[in-house]
Amino acid sequence: MFTQPLPVARARVLSPAEIERSNADPSGLEASLLQLIQDHHQTSLKLRDETEKAKKDAIRTAMRVSDLLVDTVNGGVQEAFINEKRIELESRALTATVIRFAKQTHQWLAASHAINTAIKEIGDFENWMKTMDFDCRSINAAIRNIHQP
Repeated sequence: MFTQPLPVARARVLSPAEIERSNADPSGLEASLLQLIQDHHQTSLKLRDETEKAKKDAIRTAMRVSDLLVDTVNGGVQEAFINEKRIELESRALTATVIRFAKQTHQWLAASHAINTAIKEIGDFENWMKTMDFDCRSINAAIRNIHQP
């Protein structure tokens, strides 16, 4: 903060003749005292005004610094909030994708189980057919053996 230097007091040493003249002329002494009081009052007012102006400048500057700090902090908070929302949306999208893939996997498992069951049934049928063929051949051979002379 910039401060102006205080005004230098101006006084001079009076000569003995001037001292006697001032003692002889009481109105001159009163006028000098009144002038000193007025000068002091004007200097005090000027100093008070400068102090008030410096105080207002300091308050304005402090408010500006405070606003800048709040903006900086809020900017980081806002960015974190935006990132949080973005992550939340991505998480929801990922959850939906996982659920969709899980349903698809269950469908594939059900289809593969159905195919597996069908293949087993075909294998069972084929085995049954082979057994039936063997039984029919055995019966046919037995009948031929019976009818042979």
